[in-house]
Amino acid sequence: MLDKVLKNKKAKFSLFFLFVIVLLGIIGPWIAPHDPIEANYEAFLQEPSAEHWLGTDSIGRDLLSRMLYGARVTLTIALMSVGITFVIGTLIGVTSAYLGGFVDNLLMRIMDILLALPGIVLALAIVAVLGPSLNNAMIAIGISSIPSFALLIRGAALTIKSSGYVEASKSIGSSDWWIIMFQVIPNVANVLIVYTTLFVGAAILDSSALGFIGLGAQPPTPEWGTMLNEGKDFVSEAWWLATFPGIAITLVVFIVNILGDALNDIFNPRASNK
Repeated sequence: MLDKVLKNKKAKFSLFFLFVIVLLGIIGPWIAPHDPIEANYEAFLQEPSAEHWLGTDSIGRDLLSRMLYGARVTLTIALMSVGITFVIGTLIGVTSAYLGGFVDNLLMRIMDILLALPGIVLALAIVAVLGPSLNNAMIAIGISSIPSFALLIRGAALTIKSSGYVEASKSIGSSDWWIIMFQVIPNVANVLIVYTTLFVGAAILDSSALGFIGLGAQPPTPEWGTMLNEGKDFVSEAWWLATFPGIAITLVVFIVNILGDALNDIFNPRASNK
């Protein structure tokens, strides 16, 4: 599997840039030139310069330092929320496909009800109930993505359910739980990898959207969506405040989507031949 990924130019390109971004998020606190939270009113709204490469914000905080810290926060929200989606969505989708009947109908009707609301609207409703915070934003984004993820995985699992080796396992008395965990899920792993990658990009957009409207990470925590919100009031006089966080969000989502498309070409040959 790894050999196939490394032979694909799009996959190598996107993995390299994602590695750099994740690395910056990890080492950001050690390489940041200034404190990302401490105000410096003597450096109020300074343009990008040798001292402040990306400029400063409305209370003099170094934007580059906040961007580096914000990378960790934004990526953490995205990865944790996708983790919630992956675990719960996979269990719902695979269980629904394998058991069928009443269980399938019940679970899918619940998913259909949740899908009636756009994901970001459902996330907003959850955060409104739980309260605005970093942890609640992770939970809200993770839960709001479960319905669509579960439906996609169910479609893949239905094919595995009717395979010969699953029928053979049933005939020798293997439990439903053992078959689901050790035969169905491993055989939809390729689909899981592709869908999970694509959902990371959506999670970054959702986390930034929640931060932008004040329902995600709370100030003074540096987070790209929150920084974008802080910069919108100074677009005419301090263009850099909204520009650089916006570029960062766009770039990361673009790279993640390239990776997802490349993985789809690798694991789904029929799609790549079209």
